[in-house]
Amino acid sequence: MATSDTRTQILDAAERLFAEHGYRGTSVRAITKLAGANLAAVGYHFGSKAELMAAVARRVVEPINAAQCAGLDKLLARTPDPPVSELVEAFAGPLFDEMSAGDEGCARTSRLIVTILSDPAEEVRSWTGPAEDSVRERYFAAFARVLPGLSPEELWFRMRGILAVTAVDRLEVHQQPSPGCVSPVAGEAARRWAITFLTAAMSAPPPRT
Repeated sequence: MATSDTRTQILDAAERLFAEHGYRGTSVRAITKLAGANLAAVGYHFGSKAELMAAVARRVVEPINAAQCAGLDKLLARTPDPPVSELVEAFAGPLFDEMSAGDEGCARTSRLIVTILSDPAEEVRSWTGPAEDSVRERYFAAFARVLPGLSPEELWFRMRGILAVTAVDRLEVHQQPSPGCVSPVAGEAARRWAITFLTAAMSAPPPRT
């Protein structure tokens, strides 16, 4: 197996196992076994399990970040203060695009993003770098301009809520519904509902103290 193929096989295996079992529930041995590689290959290609987690997360998140940046650039080229609904669309829309229904790869992406948002392992929370921070900071600044009544802490909480709601919705689309439960909706209808709901959540006045 070529070196580049080995690296990709390890990334694919790690993405699947991290999404299914979390960071601490996944061993390097399990990853290399699924990838058909030897244990030393993780150290050779990534340095450590934590760096492998970072590489997996970036591979999944980078296309979403790129689309988010392009959407924000388009909005800001038109006006410095876009409506909240358009900012939410530009921020959340790429998540729907990358986690569409009917594809196992998209289902795995959904599971992994939920893992990134919820896994308590420090290694899962410390994978971001300057590129990811830049996207977050640009949207934070844009939302802050149009929602000046929110504290920085509450604004970031609401932005994380956008990510969490969208990821959980996409995850449910790929799972079998429980008996008696309404099946999650895929496609454009779910996107419209999400944007409407998340716009209202972002625009709500801050709670009284």
